[in-house]
Amino acid sequence: MKIIVPMAGRGSRLRPHTLTVPKPLIPIAGKPIVQRLVEDIAKVAGEKIEEVAFIIGDFGPDIEKSLIQVAERLGAKGSIYYQEDPLGTAHAIKCAEESMQGDVVVAFADTLFRADFKLDKNSDGVIWVKKVEDPSAFGVVKLDDYGFITDFIEKPQNFVSDLAIIGIYYFNSAEKLMNEINYIMENDIKQGGEYQLTTALENLRSKGAKFSLGKVDDWMDCGNKNATVETNGKILEYEKEEMGKYPASANIENSLIIQPCFIGENVQISNSKIGPGVSLGNNTIIINSNIDNSLIQENTVIDHGNLSNSMIGNSAQYFGVAREISLGDYSVLDFLNKE
Repeated sequence: MKIIVPMAGRGSRLRPHTLTVPKPLIPIAGKPIVQRLVEDIAKVAGEKIEEVAFIIGDFGPDIEKSLIQVAERLGAKGSIYYQEDPLGTAHAIKCAEESMQGDVVVAFADTLFRADFKLDKNSDGVIWVKKVEDPSAFGVVKLDDYGFITDFIEKPQNFVSDLAIIGIYYFNSAEKLMNEINYIMENDIKQGGEYQLTTALENLRSKGAKFSLGKVDDWMDCGNKNATVETNGKILEYEKEEMGKYPASANIENSLIIQPCFIGENVQISNSKIGPGVSLGNNTIIINSNIDNSLIQENTVIDHGNLSNSMIGNSAQYFGVAREISLGDYSVLDFLNKE
């Protein structure tokens, strides 16, 4: 099986944190979003992953190397493809046509999930869905009495279903999907000015393909700062037994750690209360601070912080007062220096 991961967007709603790092590589509880995504899919698939293909923008060689390593950790080959223009979800998959062979999982790298089921290999495909309150912002599906999908509707303005497609799909024949994607692109069939994957899915369904549902227990968004901090807290709670083990290199003095928390390598904490729901990246230093429900990345210094629902990037420095903040990489915020 192969995993195809379209991730060309840089994540403008999560700025300033995506100015230096694309959103799928932002760590959540110690692991990049995209690494968590492919690991979770591998668990659900229940079989060896042969290849992970990433469709990216101009992210640079260092990020490409990081993505190849994500695939190699699963014992899979890593491949890189480029989507230069944002022409839609079907176009993104088209960019990885060379790897679209056999059975594949297509997973858009802006979401995380929790699910406990195995893939139904007897159907032509599986579409992961989750019930939502406002389906007008999503592609949705309708079902027949046997639980198979009868319609794919992109962002319906009138209610037709509350089962939203979360952006993860299984296909037992990537070649059949590519035939439909090539058809809609060759005939310039667009919705909302873009080539939509739901159009290709509806074409497959109308030709007799049977798609079943993959229901998820939790669907976690990383679209903006608040959603990402909330997702960090959920992941910490799901993995709280593992998170309670601190690395030997961490130095914690005169401090209280309230689980669940993630503490990276070489983290230094003194005279502080940390948690619950806090992630501290490698080499970060926390002094005289009170932090809960926050996501702090690597090589950052926080002194006299009283933070909640906050997100601070890499190599940042915060010397401050009580505040909810979103501070990007290499930033300095100093309320203590009066000069």
